Amino acid sequence: MTLMTPPPLDQEDDEMLVPHSDFAVEGPQPMEVAPAETANTVDAQSVDDPPSARFTWTIENFSRLNTKKLYSEIFYVGGHKWRVLIFPKGNNVDHLSMYLDVADSATLPYGWSRYAQFSLAVINQLHNKFTIKKDTQHQFNARESDWGFTSFMPLGELYDPGRGYLVNDTCIVEADVVVRRVIDYWSHDSKKETGYVGLKNQGATCYMNSLLQTLYHIPYFRKAVYHMPTTENDMPSGSIPLALQSLFYKLQYSDTSVATKELTKSFGWDTYDSFMQHDVQELNRVLCEKLEDKMKGTVVEGTIQQLFEGHHMNYIECINVDYKSTRKESFYDLQLDVKGCRDVYASFDKYVEVERLEGDNKYHAEQHGLQDARKGVLFIDFPPVLQLQLKRFEYDFMRDTMVKINDRYEFPLQLDLDRENGNVLVHSGGVHGGHYYAYIRPTLSDQWFKFDDERVTKEDMKRALEEQYGGEEELPQTNPGFNNSPFKFTKYSNAYMLVYIRESDKEKIICNVDEKDIAEHLRIRLKKEQEEKEQKRKEKAEAHLYTIIKVARDEDLVEQIGRDIYFDLVDHDKVRSFRIQKQMPFNLFKEEVAKEFGIPVQFQRFWMWAKRQNHTYRPSRPLTPQEEAQSVGQLRELSNKANNAELKLFLEVELGQDLRPVPPPEKAKEEILLFFKLYDPLKEELRYVGRLFVKGSGKPMEILTKLNELAGFGPTEEIELYEEIKYEPNVMCEHIDKKVPFRASQLEDGDIICFQKSPQVETSEQCRYPDVHSFLEYVHNRLVVRFRSLERPKDEEFCLELSKLHNYDDVVERVARHLGLDDPSKIRLTSHNCYSQQPKPQPIKYRGAEHLSDMLVHYNQTSDILYFEVLDIPLPELQGLKTLKVAFHHATKDEVVIHTIRLPKQSTVGDVINDLKTKVELSNPNAELRLLEVFYHKIYKIFPLNEKIENINDQYWTLRAEEIPEEEKNVSPNDRLIHVYHFMKETAQNQVQVQNFGEPFFLVIHEGETLAEVKVRVQKKLQVPDEEFSKWKFAFLSLGRPEYLQDSDIVSSRFQRRDVYGAWEQYLGLEHSDNAPKRSYAANQNRHTFEKPVRIYN
Repeated sequence: MTLMTPPPLDQEDDEMLVPHSDFAVEGPQPMEVAPAETANTVDAQSVDDPPSARFTWTIENFSRLNTKKLYSEIFYVGGHKWRVLIFPKGNNVDHLSMYLDVADSATLPYGWSRYAQFSLAVINQLHNKFTIKKDTQHQFNARESDWGFTSFMPLGELYDPGRGYLVNDTCIVEADVVVRRVIDYWSHDSKKETGYVGLKNQGATCYMNSLLQTLYHIPYFRKAVYHMPTTENDMPSGSIPLALQSLFYKLQYSDTSVATKELTKSFGWDTYDSFMQHDVQELNRVLCEKLEDKMKGTVVEGTIQQLFEGHHMNYIECINVDYKSTRKESFYDLQLDVKGCRDVYASFDKYVEVERLEGDNKYHAEQHGLQDARKGVLFIDFPPVLQLQLKRFEYDFMRDTMVKINDRYEFPLQLDLDRENGNVLVHSGGVHGGHYYAYIRPTLSDQWFKFDDERVTKEDMKRALEEQYGGEEELPQTNPGFNNSPFKFTKYSNAYMLVYIRESDKEKIICNVDEKDIAEHLRIRLKKEQEEKEQKRKEKAEAHLYTIIKVARDEDLVEQIGRDIYFDLVDHDKVRSFRIQKQMPFNLFKEEVAKEFGIPVQFQRFWMWAKRQNHTYRPSRPLTPQEEAQSVGQLRELSNKANNAELKLFLEVELGQDLRPVPPPEKAKEEILLFFKLYDPLKEELRYVGRLFVKGSGKPMEILTKLNELAGFGPTEEIELYEEIKYEPNVMCEHIDKKVPFRASQLEDGDIICFQKSPQVETSEQCRYPDVHSFLEYVHNRLVVRFRSLERPKDEEFCLELSKLHNYDDVVERVARHLGLDDPSKIRLTSHNCYSQQPKPQPIKYRGAEHLSDMLVHYNQTSDILYFEVLDIPLPELQGLKTLKVAFHHATKDEVVIHTIRLPKQSTVGDVINDLKTKVELSNPNAELRLLEVFYHKIYKIFPLNEKIENINDQYWTLRAEEIPEEEKNVSPNDRLIHVYHFMKETAQNQVQVQNFGEPFFLVIHEGETLAEVKVRVQKKLQVPDEEFSKWKFAFLSLGRPEYLQDSDIVSSRFQRRDVYGAWEQYLGLEHSDNAPKRSYAANQNRHTFEKPVRIYN
């Protein structure tokens, strides 16, 4: 039996649990919410007595805080120091950001880690039931010393004095913390401890790892995979069967955890896919379909069906006539409801529950017309391996998001459908990111194992089963210094997928799989891989006995300068390298060089390289005979004080008249070795032409003839000389006076002189870069930028070669020119987030970046991607405007049209309404409009006409415009204007909760009016058919509690209290089912969201 668990979902759909960092988390980022250890995997310490505490932090003058972040005082839990960290104005988001922080992380010893389960809350000081509380868990370490919620709650709610989170400008934050003991993850040897190895996690792929471990531990399945035909010419990255065979082989025979990269490559996943949290069930189905397809026409055809396929029959049976309709269907897995079911058996009962089709819902039977009938499902047979997907996630219509059900749900070790045995896959975390692992008992013995990515541990049955049931655990207080009420934590780890194996097929499925099941070519290939890996490991282990010597020669300089590099002389990673034992005498090494390059030992002279203070790297001096007599290891230490295993040398070979090597002449102290590069402005080309020894007291004019010869010019060609001094951070290249001695110009061994024909005025005008300095500046700053349309942020549109020094205007002008656009100010650019690989949420303001380099930098990383939009008006003009999305509700038609209103920021709501009137269809020319703030199907505010629009936020709530009904304009003093909302009741965790839905509205209630009279007006307003309306119930709701009304009740008498907390909390509720199709407001969508379904492309 295999188990998998999902995450908690009282988070909003865009909630992200992240370590605090001073940059915004942009876009949906797959993130391991629960790290290596989860809350239910405490090792030695008793769960009954965890060190726990509640800390309350009262923050006064909250709205006047002008600090970006604020820490609480330190408190102690579990012998550790903690504190709460908040960003009062949000960590680059429109939400309060709040984290739990390890207070003394900077002073803790190397490698520290601690594990805590905790909740953070902002207390509602008016009504405790509206307190916002979120809980999570984390393994804190030096890299992630704080953890929490970047989007804890919208700032608009927090700072609204009517909501109750700020009272007398005081905010109360509460933290409940439980510290758990952790095991050292890294020192654990899974193979030694358990006999099994784990899988490496390559991004958010633990959902895949736990599924693969589950499939691997079905030996019959593994054997079938081994018997799929593959050949030695296949590449694992292009063949799913071979990649899976390779992975299973390594899981069976390797001593360390196994990588999954080859397999995901064979799926055709790009890295973006691998780093997105997909659904384990989705992956399971797609993978099995692929394998089923690849098995066709082979000896293992039909294996997937034989293992996983069961059958059930859908039937409809008429009650009053003899008519029955049946349809047989196959299934590979069953989706079972968790909500409202205490265990697997209850879910099966619900699955086969008989539904009566009667009343409006009668069944249309052939020849018999509409009939009362029974509808249901009967199981015909179950497969040998039964996969049960537990529906831990549901769509919440009120919040328009997926939520996770953490209710307690039990499952037995043996399932009495046909007496099955099983594995458990677990998911812990939140919906948009979580951590999956698998509990498996590979041979169906009593010993369970937990497969958590790289780590495999033995587990007892209690932890593998009962602790995966979910629900809540209550933890008693243990710290006397804090208030002593107990606090509850949601159990994050709970079963998500169960795998049972049929008792009668146990022997067949838990079969023996050994080397003879593995194709010979696969064994040879994988053994060779293992040997290569072993060789690399051996080389690594012996690295301290060897030195790498990199030898650069004139040939390397000729090949690289002007192609791969422009500055300095050589890229040492591209020259010939030798792996030499440290004790070898250097003179013996010279014989190796002679063999390699065909240069006899007596013609070789080696120079040391030196790193200069200006970060350039040049040959500095020849080796002395005494140094050449030393060992290679001694020489490396001499050359390199930094502990680097490499020795870099320049091999100087002098050539005679016949171009054959000659012994190098003795180097006099007075002589300087200079290197020469030639620049051609017409071709914009730089190349290496050679090196010369010159006398320090000599002058450049004495070598001009020689330089012209190196360049292939006539002997009297006029040339200009420049010294290449440095290139970081800026290029420094200075003109050399030909009459001043080399030594006086501060030239020394290893220096570089660039030269060119003396620029002529007429040719200079034809050249973009007439001299060496301007060319080197261009090369240093040039950058090919990849531009993408913001509407299609994954697609490359075009590339432009630009300069890092280009200013804002230069860049938009080049983009506009490429797009054939006359007005560059209509181009708006957005930078790239290197971490999420998506556009940043905020575009670059007009002239908001000084240079191109500023647009491309993201913290310590530089990108080469920019996103562009073509606006309909110039950007400076747009920036002076406020853009609002307003949903206009037509007075008589059942339609909502979203309008984008752009007005100057200093405009008022009255201006918005006037603008809207020119765009919408009114019921009559004199109709008056109003603007409302609607949030979660409740009206929170009618905007005054004089309110400035600059601070209105339409990102989190909907702005709704509507005509003011005539009846509201003529309200008498005793009439009341009340809120009317639609609602339905739901049971969650044994509590009845009211869920609002649909469009809220206002209604005028006249004094003495009965509910029966009000109902007539409501039905007319909403145009609900009689039959449906008769099922509606009417209730007065205050603070979420319904009080049902009778037709004779006087409605206005309920709405007397005027000092109630927020008018929206007292309303007339219409209880009925939500039949309306969902309308999705573009206004409430995040600017960028990308979610792809799992696809395997091969």
